[in-house]
Amino acid sequence: MKTILAYGDSLTWGYSASGPTRHAYADRWPSVLQAELGEDFHVIAEGLNGRTTIYDDHGADCDRNGMRLLPTVLETHKPLDLVILFLGSNDMKPWIAGRALAARQGMERLIELIRGHAYGFEYAVPKILLVSPPALCRTEDEDFAEMFEAIEESQKLAGAYAKLAKQLGISHFDAGSVAQTTPLDGVHMDAENTRAVGRALAPLVRDILNS
Repeated sequence: MKTILAYGDSLTWGYSASGPTRHAYADRWPSVLQAELGEDFHVIAEGLNGRTTIYDDHGADCDRNGMRLLPTVLETHKPLDLVILFLGSNDMKPWIAGRALAARQGMERLIELIRGHAYGFEYAVPKILLVSPPALCRTEDEDFAEMFEAIEESQKLAGAYAKLAKQLGISHFDAGSVAQTTPLDGVHMDAENTRAVGRALAPLVRDILNS
């Protein structure tokens, strides 16, 4: 059995802007990916609302720093065949970073952590799939509009991540190629779009793990 860790933020957790609430389990992209891949694969959903790549959010009610939490998560779920990194939207908050370059640098650090982790027991270093989130969109929700104002910067994430992936020799997928954010809050995906991400990732994940 191949084990896949889906390490992300609210887009992986399954935040639904209508309500707000959480998408049904079957609608979340890691669940859809699991269903598409079948019983020979095990997808571990590690989504946390507000998670950043490497940055602190001192106003949060728990630790949202993806860099600080990642080593523990890797150790918890080893051995792993593939880690899917799906982060960057929260880095767009103005008090976090607000720049695509900052998110790219954060992702580079996470990739270094995955490659340098001491897995032990002669376990292999997992392969890595870097996923860029769909770009932010305009919303009438005043709080979210102010919180995620860096729409133009978010549009740069796919290109920045693709360049990083090529540089480091890992795989990349642009979630914005199959999904878009909802204008209800400008940052999250509705059920149809999050399902689309899971379906689109399945053939790529198979290719990665069979290569």
